[in-house]
Amino acid sequence: MSSFDEREKGFENKFAHDQEMIFKAEARRNKLIGLWAADLLGKTGDDAMSYAREVIKADFEESGDEDVYRKLAHDLGNRADEKTIRSKMVELLAEAKVQIFNES
Repeated sequence: MSSFDEREKGFENKFAHDQEMIFKAEARRNKLIGLWAADLLGKTGDDAMSYAREVIKADFEESGDEDVYRKLAHDLGNRADEKTIRSKMVELLAEAKVQIFNES
């Protein structure tokens, strides 16, 4: 195998790994934000975890974060405005990345 082929294979492996980490971080963020929203909705225990799973599932409707935002905005109503929800999504994505990095 030539050095070019080895480099190409290395880049492909890195890309695949990076995509997997992004997917894991976004799924973890969705769980965390689901638990945050569940708390605002007064859900606890199994109900809170069930709601967090609903938020995770909502992310599979379309690419990007808008599907998750729309679910949260709809469910939370006047309990949280757009700025609060979006900033919490950013905050919890950073937290999710740290959690995943620390697990590695």
